[in-house]
Amino acid sequence: MTSTRDLNARARQQWDEKASFWDALHGFDGNLFHKTLVGPSAERLLAVKPGERVLDVACGNGQMARRLAQLGAAVVATDFSAALIEKAKARTPDSPIDYRVVDATDESALLALGTASFDAVVCNMALQDIADIDPLFRAVKRLLRPGGRFVFTTTHPCFNLASTVFGQERLDLDGQLVYQMSLKQVEYLTPTTREGAGAPGEPAPHLYFHRPLHVLLNAAFAAGLTLDGLEEPAFPEGTVGGSRLSWAEYTQFPPVLAARLR
Repeated sequence: MTSTRDLNARARQQWDEKASFWDALHGFDGNLFHKTLVGPSAERLLAVKPGERVLDVACGNGQMARRLAQLGAAVVATDFSAALIEKAKARTPDSPIDYRVVDATDESALLALGTASFDAVVCNMALQDIADIDPLFRAVKRLLRPGGRFVFTTTHPCFNLASTVFGQERLDLDGQLVYQMSLKQVEYLTPTTREGAGAPGEPAPHLYFHRPLHVLLNAAFAAGLTLDGLEEPAFPEGTVGGSRLSWAEYTQFPPVLAARLR
């Protein structure tokens, strides 16, 4: 059995190798998926106020960190991929954002950022890429100031799995041809680690760590965090820009789970 440490090292190597692809995919302010689903939910749940100090964990190319800075926050942004941090810095070389290479599975490295020094912590679309989330949740509890909040978005553990099968069916409904979109799941309750194709056109697969909802949230509860906000964003009808059998066509299924913990 492959150890968590080895899986984490493998994941870091994969993200270093595809940093250029993901930087181009998200650009300065995010792709359609992030602009429509992730960003709005994360911003609503965070409700950032000017002058607050915010930590962005697993920041990727810095898209959310830049948005937080635009909203007036003082931002520290981390990622375990040095290549992605370099891409983030290159996007805004004169930015006041404090970018650092920090592994989200390293509790002591996270705590070195400053206990009780953040008003909010955000982790966007990364928990499914992190080999061990327990150290992060434990660290968040200590990094936040009293009353602080932690917002995460992640691939929805009930619908958006690497093993999800996308389907479309045609039926004759009262003399009219109707197309219905469906999803098929063949596994859910067992935590799994597997490689997934990721975004369309991605040069190579990367590791996904599936955790059913009770495993995901119980890790937060065990760390002393409480849930007080939840969103399940899905694409609205008529969204333009999605590829064939993409999430843009599945308007009744949320590919993202967004949560706020305190």
